Amino acid sequence: MISRSKWIAGAVALCAITSLAHAQDAGADTRKEDDAFLLLREAVRKDETQKADFYAARLPSYSIPSYVDYYRLKSHWRDATTYEIREFLKRYEGSAIADRLRNDWLLELGRKKDWPNFDDQLPQFVLNDDTQVKCYALQSKALKGLKVADDARALLTAPNGYGEACAGLIATLFQAGQFSAEDVWAQVRLSGEFNATGQARRAILLLGGVDKKITQAVDLPLVAIAKGPGSGRIDHETFLVAVGRAAKTSMKLAVLALEKASPKLSAQEQAIGWAAVALQSSYSLSPETAGYWRKSEGAPLSIDQHQWKTRIALRSGDWKQVKKNIAAMPEALRTDPAWIYWRARALMAEAGAVHPTPEAAQLLRGITDQANFYGLLAQEELGKLISIPPPGAPLAPAEVAAIGERPGFQRALKFFGMRLRFEGTREWNWELRSLDERGHLAAAEFARQNHILDRMVNTSDRTRVQVDYTQRYPSPHDDIMHPATQTLGLDKAWVYGIIRQESRFIMDAQSHAGASGLMQVMPSTARWVAKKIGVTDFVQDAITDVKTNIMLGTNYMNMVLGSMDGSQVLATAAYNAGPGRLRTWRSTLDKPMESAVFIESIPFFETRVYVKNVMSNATYYAALFEGRPQSLKARLGTVGPKGYTEQERSEASFGGR
Repeated sequence: MISRSKWIAGAVALCAITSLAHAQDAGADTRKEDDAFLLLREAVRKDETQKADFYAARLPSYSIPSYVDYYRLKSHWRDATTYEIREFLKRYEGSAIADRLRNDWLLELGRKKDWPNFDDQLPQFVLNDDTQVKCYALQSKALKGLKVADDARALLTAPNGYGEACAGLIATLFQAGQFSAEDVWAQVRLSGEFNATGQARRAILLLGGVDKKITQAVDLPLVAIAKGPGSGRIDHETFLVAVGRAAKTSMKLAVLALEKASPKLSAQEQAIGWAAVALQSSYSLSPETAGYWRKSEGAPLSIDQHQWKTRIALRSGDWKQVKKNIAAMPEALRTDPAWIYWRARALMAEAGAVHPTPEAAQLLRGITDQANFYGLLAQEELGKLISIPPPGAPLAPAEVAAIGERPGFQRALKFFGMRLRFEGTREWNWELRSLDERGHLAAAEFARQNHILDRMVNTSDRTRVQVDYTQRYPSPHDDIMHPATQTLGLDKAWVYGIIRQESRFIMDAQSHAGASGLMQVMPSTARWVAKKIGVTDFVQDAITDVKTNIMLGTNYMNMVLGSMDGSQVLATAAYNAGPGRLRTWRSTLDKPMESAVFIESIPFFETRVYVKNVMSNATYYAALFEGRPQSLKARLGTVGPKGYTEQERSEASFGGR
């Protein structure tokens, strides 16, 4: 006879086995549903309606039903009725996915010119972050006789993203007399600058031009400039677009063509041509660039032309021209922190002052509350080093737990677990909208606890009064990082500054170019570094291993730093853009230059932003690690041509500073 205790023990064991089996079955079912959801998503993206129907049918009780319904509706979008769309929006009112569907619907309503429904839905579009929706909105207003030209000019700055909506807006405004021919010509030139052939064709047709000629000017500029400027404004403007495009591949031929054509061009047309040449010359940092900009005086400038004209003046140390150029910028540019800072510096240089003049100080104080590159530099100009503010009251566990109970954050965690970072980030950011600063800190802590460090950093970065710099500047894997940097003699604050910018601490992060892991190491670089440091058993899959990634990344940083004479600024830029490009950019220097000026004139937008962020990051990390205020200006120092010693660079000054 079985004893009672043995019977109970056996029953408990059987229950445990049964529960485990149920849990395993549930886990398997969840994985199957997740797989079906991913296949549904992919089928809709590929416009495979039958496949989408098949996978949607397999998800009757999915944990995120709103997204299944969204993809089910999108798979039949061409045939979707207004009733179906409104029912979806009503069912999921207030959610991120409902706002996404409203975005889709507004684009469709704009395309169909269904302005009554468009105008009804637009105020309910919460994010309102779609350029084409904004173009449709302005078009709808213009058709009602409202004046929107100024708003349109501010919006229409990147023709490669216009699409049908913004092209239609330009046509509507021109036909209504709100846009002049000069506005449309500015769009033609801008389209050439952005290599936006389709938009150039649409714009020039409004002016009575020949679309085949402008297509050739954009796509085959050397052929177009060989034909000369022709006669009349349309031919002249088309020729000038070709000159700008040709300068991208052959500066010599573009300059020769413009000089040869000058007698047939008006003074302003010549200036427009030189502005187009000067912009392309700016990207190469050629010594002739400043001369080209002088010849462009009087030309209407694009956003990029305004900025590069000023950057070249900065590199030349021509503070008077810097001040003049910034004054001529559109208001949206003049109020950018970068140009506020450089305007203040120009005022100081004009007065021969080491310390800010009253006007310069007022400008600088206006950006010191911004924790970005120029905000930090402004602080230092006013005599304040960068320090870590004390944290506020610690978060209570209940505050963090309340975050985890919110459905939007639950959906975000689900998506992050499926590696759907776009959807996860959208849900996360949507949920943040309803939180105060204390709630942001709690959400950041919730992200930390769930090992989603990129969301922790991004969320904590949004607070202004209540701050937690341990969230903003985390240092995970320090047990690996500290000995790695100590052995190499690397500045750990700088390395963490790189990682924060590269991957936001996403271990499985992978760039479109194939860079992997925390330090975003390219496979070819990984193999090269492994060979250099004597790792004989390296395999490519090891790049995403934390220890291997840090070992390869820090060694590569050390090699790049050595090749750049110990300059963190140059090495940071080389880490992003490649050492070859840095050698080219550095070769344009004939004497030491203030690093902030060098950074502002880096030809690649991505690298320019990257270096600013990394150097700011490194300064904050140093303040955290060392527990004392830091100087970003001292960290930046100066950069010089290859071969300049550290002493020569430190003794150099720019603009008398």
